[in-house]
Amino acid sequence: MRILCFGDSNTYGYIPDGSGRYSEDIRWTGLLQKKLASEATVIEEGLCGRTTVFQDELRAGRRGSELLPVLLESHYPLNLVTVMLGTNDCKTVYGASAEVIGKGVEQLINQIKQRAPQAKILLLSPILLGDDVWKPEYDPEFSRESVQVSKKLKDIYRRIAEKHNCLFLAASDVTDPSATDQEHLDEKGHERLADAIYEVVRKNLAVA
Repeated sequence: MRILCFGDSNTYGYIPDGSGRYSEDIRWTGLLQKKLASEATVIEEGLCGRTTVFQDELRAGRRGSELLPVLLESHYPLNLVTVMLGTNDCKTVYGASAEVIGKGVEQLINQIKQRAPQAKILLLSPILLGDDVWKPEYDPEFSRESVQVSKKLKDIYRRIAEKHNCLFLAASDVTDPSATDQEHLDEKGHERLADAIYEVVRKNLAVA
């Protein structure tokens, strides 16, 4: 079994204090691999700043819809593709509503269906942004409105998953952003997310 995990900095394993990247034995993708052992290969494709469809003019290659088709081909064959994006789409510069972000997610789902039709899709709505994330000491690329938009993604993503017959998990149901930066998973958050995703995989992909 081959599982492609497509996401942003919370799939990459960015450490909330900005000191680098968590090691494989802490990242949720690495923990998922350990739980699945020889039953699956977990392929990490997380990138800081990645969006669904928006281009970051300051950093190249952040538009998820631009790279996903390439990854689907280079990692073929795939049994499952997990998608956890949307946090960066909430940034003020994009001015996107939760509904517009949902349309970007649908583009990604359609790309997977077209290029990896044999693969199941697990759509994850991301963790919420912390209420103070927009303050100067955290990440002023976000605003108060960004926080409200992030809170609306869960219901929109759930409806999208139902519409496209995808598996669904709300990361915000199982963990929260670190108090350190109001935005990224800490070690415990990675552990909780890995446990939740493993249960979805176990129940839906014939894993012992």
